[in-house]
Amino acid sequence: MSSASSTPAADASAARVPSVVILAGGLSHERDVSLRSGRRVADALRSVGVDVAVLDLDADLVPALRDLHPDLVWPLLHGASGEDGSVQDMIQLLGYPILGTGPRASRVAWSKPIAKRVVAQAGLATPDFVTLPQSLFRELGASRVLDAVVSRLGLPLVVKPASGGSALGVSLVTSADDLPRAMVDCFAYGDTALIEHAVLGTELAVSVVDTGSGPTALPVVEIVTDGAYDFDARYNPGRTEYFTPARLDPSVAASVAAAGVAAHVALGLERLSRTDLILTDDGVVHFLEVNIAPGMTETSLFPQAVGASGHNLGDLYRSLVAASLSV
Repeated sequence: MSSASSTPAADASAARVPSVVILAGGLSHERDVSLRSGRRVADALRSVGVDVAVLDLDADLVPALRDLHPDLVWPLLHGASGEDGSVQDMIQLLGYPILGTGPRASRVAWSKPIAKRVVAQAGLATPDFVTLPQSLFRELGASRVLDAVVSRLGLPLVVKPASGGSALGVSLVTSADDLPRAMVDCFAYGDTALIEHAVLGTELAVSVVDTGSGPTALPVVEIVTDGAYDFDARYNPGRTEYFTPARLDPSVAASVAAAGVAAHVALGLERLSRTDLILTDDGVVHFLEVNIAPGMTETSLFPQAVGASGHNLGDLYRSLVAASLSV
């Protein structure tokens, strides 16, 4: 028995296989995470028939792009260059569409202090903070600056680079005696520190996708870890337990998801993002930071949220590709 005949439109759609270049690697401290993310997304896209090539961020990139001439470029670079808007600018200069946030909004989201101010203006709660460059400590004296920080913000504190990801250089400080060490660890990954009052509660992540009908939150992920949710806890299985969907009352889960979407919209992000939040015991959802290129490794939060939503990873990624090409 012959199979049911397809329509001409369906035949044309099936014949048109999009070509995508994924950018992964680079020279940031998060190179390995980026490579793992790139490989997993490429495998998922290939499983649904997308033509994919994975390229590194190096001197061969521009000629390789001109040789491949892809329909779309998907930057999955973590850290500087990949998330600060510069690579997005370069891709657009070469004339290729991008999957994800463009250069201007990328720069805003990349700077944690600026992103916090933007979402605060949009009505979201975010912990009180100061931003201090390393040079200020040399000019004024570290002890005087740190005394002023503790007096102003109190304890506990979170110290982190003003830009960057994967919790590199991040410390939770519960004693003023530990603050100098935290600053040294922070400045190993950047010249400017963001020091914020540590709000304690349930750690959550909201992944947002837009496949053409507007931004939508995927199921909220709850993160429970033994100690700090640092780089090791994020990418090495065993130290962290995840609950997807999060163990929240439906009304609370909805408000957390709404906060993730609100941050995505306020920052002008496109196609996908992941927002990190803290839910305190009084029911307040606090914005911490946002990621325009979420990790896509086997332990990353974005793929876990996709799985909990009932979507197939490859199908969702292809929908993101299609939506980006339809603009």
